[in-house]
Amino acid sequence: MSTQSRPAFYALERGGWRDYVTLLHLPYTAWHVSYVAIGCALAPVLHINRLLAALAAFFLALGVAAHALDELRGRPLGTEIPRSVLVGLAVVSLAGAVAIGIAAAAAWTPWLLAFVAVGAFLVPAYNLELFGGRFHSDLWFGIAWGAFPVLTGYLVMAERVTLEAVLAAVSALFLSLAQRNLSTQVRTVRRRVRGVTGTIVYQDGRDETVTADTLLRTPELVLRALTLATVTLAAALLATHV
Repeated sequence: MSTQSRPAFYALERGGWRDYVTLLHLPYTAWHVSYVAIGCALAPVLHINRLLAALAAFFLALGVAAHALDELRGRPLGTEIPRSVLVGLAVVSLAGAVAIGIAAAAAWTPWLLAFVAVGAFLVPAYNLELFGGRFHSDLWFGIAWGAFPVLTGYLVMAERVTLEAVLAAVSALFLSLAQRNLSTQVRTVRRRVRGVTGTIVYQDGRDETVTADTLLRTPELVLRALTLATVTLAAALLATHV
């Protein structure tokens, strides 16, 4: 499979177990699960058991369920995973995330129940484009996969939401909007464009042929850099509690 024919820069060759790895969108899952860790790390006290529970819940809800539903609707990754398996992955993973959330609410703070309900709604509403796609927008992407994980992580750890948590959530919102805009161009080129033609003419007389790689190179480099930046920021904040 050539670089341009891959549906995402992290997609493996189609077929078998590789489809399941591709389905996880590992760089983006790591990016957004890192928001949970950031929210947890901003709390005054870090409880490892709460951190692990929050990370597990979001990995199941976002990394597995949301991406399974996304693939169910239109096969954007072109995997060969049976429809019934995608449905099963989505249902079981989302149910597991909800179960973790309910247990956490019972153990630590009942306010988590509201967040569990919101998360359980956003996963199918966004990825299946329910309600006429009202919740499938750039803004809702930033809210659901950026701001919401930060606030949830902080609430799990501190049992309240404070100004610093809200400010961090706003930061995650804007980072997610940046990701959304960059990845929209990348997805369009990789999945919908049949060919690219054109020439860039520089002031010194040089010219450069425009190809698919021309359109992909910079946004994908930025996406990879932002992924690593967010993951390492989460690690750095967690390290302050060691």
